[in-house]
Amino acid sequence: MSERHTDISGLPTPPLRGSGGLSLGEVHGSVDATGKGPWWKQLFVFFGPAYLVSVGYMDPGNWATDLAGGSQFGYSLIWVLLMSNGMAILLQNLSARLGVVRGRDLAQANREVYPRYVNLALYVLAEIAIAACDLAEVLGMAIGIQLLTGLPLIYGVCITVLDTFLLLFLQRLGMRRMEAFIVGLIAVVGLSFLVEIILAHPSPREIVTGFIPILHGKEALYIAIGIIGATVMPHNLYLHSALVQTRKILPGAVHMRKALKINFLDSAIALNLAFFVNAAILILAATVFFKTGKTNIASIKDAHELLAPLLGSALAPKLFAIALIAAGQSSTITGTLAGQIVMEGYIQLRINPLLRRLITRLLAIIPAVAVILIAGEEKVDSLLIFSQVILSVQLGFAVIPLIQFVSDKKTMGDFSIRPFIRILSWAVASLLVYLNIRLVLEEASPLFGQGGYVGVKILISVAGVAAIFLLLYIVLHPWLTRQWQRKRPFAFKSDPIQLHPQSGALSDWSPPVFRNIAIALDFSVHDEKLLAYAVGQGGKESGYLLIHVVESASAHMLGHESDDYETRRDQERLELYRAALQQRGISSQTKLGFRHRSREIARIAKEEGADMLVIGSHGHSGLKDFIYGETVNAVRHELKIPVLIVSL
Repeated sequence: MSERHTDISGLPTPPLRGSGGLSLGEVHGSVDATGKGPWWKQLFVFFGPAYLVSVGYMDPGNWATDLAGGSQFGYSLIWVLLMSNGMAILLQNLSARLGVVRGRDLAQANREVYPRYVNLALYVLAEIAIAACDLAEVLGMAIGIQLLTGLPLIYGVCITVLDTFLLLFLQRLGMRRMEAFIVGLIAVVGLSFLVEIILAHPSPREIVTGFIPILHGKEALYIAIGIIGATVMPHNLYLHSALVQTRKILPGAVHMRKALKINFLDSAIALNLAFFVNAAILILAATVFFKTGKTNIASIKDAHELLAPLLGSALAPKLFAIALIAAGQSSTITGTLAGQIVMEGYIQLRINPLLRRLITRLLAIIPAVAVILIAGEEKVDSLLIFSQVILSVQLGFAVIPLIQFVSDKKTMGDFSIRPFIRILSWAVASLLVYLNIRLVLEEASPLFGQGGYVGVKILISVAGVAAIFLLLYIVLHPWLTRQWQRKRPFAFKSDPIQLHPQSGALSDWSPPVFRNIAIALDFSVHDEKLLAYAVGQGGKESGYLLIHVVESASAHMLGHESDDYETRRDQERLELYRAALQQRGISSQTKLGFRHRSREIARIAKEEGADMLVIGSHGHSGLKDFIYGETVNAVRHELKIPVLIVSL
């Protein structure tokens, strides 16, 4: 583990920030939780992150597993939901503890501790889990749209691409408004199923029998593991460890303990609400379908169609479809945030949120469209349950590092988890790993008992062996690190994983001298400011290259052969600037570009050998970038020389 010291109070010292930066940097510390006031007001400020996490426990994947479990096995799998909820509360609190105490999300913590090749494998597994989660959201929302409008499922899948823009809008509104929107969607789901349960009239006495642990065969195990995968979701551990950092808290052990207690309360309330929603879905399926002999209802669409005749109300199926869309929409937002956390934490890659969202969504849409086109719409619910089993298989690779991090006294100080919680956490992790190995073996054994499929068998075998070795490595990593430290004690006097490259003392360096400074001018009132900044960099000893790009219709068609009125006037304007500089004893030359603004600025700067570029930024964003173009970033990525961006 990376070295970290504690002060005399047992409080870990403030975390060093790696080159990866802050987790969810756009909203990091954006909610001020340092104020004083009534206890209920302070609770309200902290409440929020767990509700964003809890939506993942009510997504369409949960619906599929809950409906399948209730319709096939009645109330007998309620205990699995309860056990999964207990696991979720425990693990989400460990995740929140990591974020509050160490100021790291799980991906950042992994990156600092494990070797690069291990982190790459963990990153790929995390992305697979997020894609599997998003697959469930895509299918669930598409089914909901189809149930409400009658639109073919494949069109509904394609429509889900549009919700990428909703996430961008919510991010611009701020963290609290995003949380309020998510809570509103949760309320829609919860109220819808409250009405459904009232209409179904389940027997409380029969419901109680579902809390007795029992599994009816292999199929029940498959559904049970799907429920666990749909409830204890690996990407939620990454998400929660980052979301708690949106709260700005005062330094000190007292304030940190207060934050941990309130986050525990936040998680307990939010996740228990999620448990009641999942239990309501399973109980509804058991009451309406299992008890009436319709034990083959594993399809969301079949469930929707039978609700009205069996409950005697046309309202029930409409509420069912509306809740399904709300669940899918809320979950897709949090899944995207988790994808951003994983990508930035593991590989330190920050890309445009819209691009990140589109990548995640396309990874989900492609298999969904393929299944619909090849196997038909009737296989969609099987794909939903399979996506949840994939999530469950990924759990060990997120849970084990998390337990190790929050157990480490070197990095957590007095905030490391107590022995009892540690034992309980490892018991949960062991159970999850055991169930997953058992599931994989039982599902793969029929295939290996058949002839043929040699390539598939080899692929499954190699993947299985690689997964077991990776799991063993992350379990044994603390012990391996200690053994390595004993053999090479001088190699670990500081952090074994350097967050920043080692640099020498600042003794042998000199400031750069710029001899040919290019200036991108737009012939506005801001040109004087740009010229002043440029001369401030080079002084009178440097030469200056005055650039302007002509964007008239003639310039777009003819390029440098253009000789229209605008081209002539632009050349005259550049000459006026050159003369004004010459009067001040400053040497300069002029150059016109044509057609594409950013490409021409970069081309001229390269061809003329500029060693610095000065360019203005108007502060466009969002739609204005799309309308006016995004010159600064495009130019900056084309050049390998320093670019001074002047805010205009």
